[in-house]
Amino acid sequence: MRGTASQSAGQPPDRSGCPTKAQSAAERAPSAPSRGFADKWKALHQRAGELARLADLSPEKFDGPLAAFPRRIGRASDAQRDLAWQSLEDIEAMMEPGLAALDTLNGRGLLATAPALALWREFYRARSAVMALAN
Repeated sequence: MRGTASQSAGQPPDRSGCPTKAQSAAERAPSAPSRGFADKWKALHQRAGELARLADLSPEKFDGPLAAFPRRIGRASDAQRDLAWQSLEDIEAMMEPGLAALDTLNGRGLLATAPALALWREFYRARSAVMALAN
């Protein structure tokens, strides 16, 4: 997990990118916090597309439930939104070094399909757990 200086001082983590339940539906749609979470979610899926290609899988389309998740989690409880935000950061923390390692393997001329598939499975399970928060 990645922390911030405010976390080490006993302050709650900054969740400015996650929409708040107190916002009305009209406020949530155009708000910067909603876009922040949505942008982060979409960027994660762009990286997942790279991972899918390394695993010899077809990249998923970013539509339907995947694209709607930021709006759905925006209507969830504060605890669910906080957990979704932290989980998103945890998935990013797993993906970045994993993709870097896969790039290293490819750079050395080694086959990265099996480890890429293992990382894809971890990503998929983690993402499924996060998406279940909005149910």
